[in-house]
Amino acid sequence: MIEIIKEPWPWYVSGPLIGLTVPILLLIGNKSFGISSSLRHICAACIPANISFFKYDWKKESWNLFFVFGIFLGGIIATYFLSNPNAIEITPQLSEQLATYGITDHSGLLPAQLFSWESLFTLRGFIMIVVGGFMVGFGTRYAGGCTSGHAIMGISNLQWPSLVATICFMIGGFIMANLILPYILSL
Repeated sequence: MIEIIKEPWPWYVSGPLIGLTVPILLLIGNKSFGISSSLRHICAACIPANISFFKYDWKKESWNLFFVFGIFLGGIIATYFLSNPNAIEITPQLSEQLATYGITDHSGLLPAQLFSWESLFTLRGFIMIVVGGFMVGFGTRYAGGCTSGHAIMGISNLQWPSLVATICFMIGGFIMANLILPYILSL
């Protein structure tokens, strides 16, 4: 049984399981799935500032904090007990292309040449980590939610803004991966 859990699950198993969270949350208590809202709840609970965005009864949404903690705990359990000890498998063509940018370490989930304390103090690392993190946070706030909230929960509830946001997420991802990222990697 543990071997089945350690293997990557096919889309036709994991996809429906993720999709089933929507009706389960709606049936349990008319709750909406989304991860980015938990940061707002944490800020509302921990920062006693006079900011109107954080002035609401965050305790009604405390279930979301437990949900996110479960995701965090699941990630720790998966990392320490279910990890594949082998290097990440990528196609030889991608490996050759990444080598032209100086990225040769594929031993972890993220390349150490891009995501490490040493690379943070380079222009390329700063753009990838700090500017990229800011852009993700800004986009999440501007769109009124994250990809999981819009793409999984919003579209399944037939919300037009979620469809528009998800289309924009996808277009932005394609532009980033194909046009902007090669330029950043060449720095």
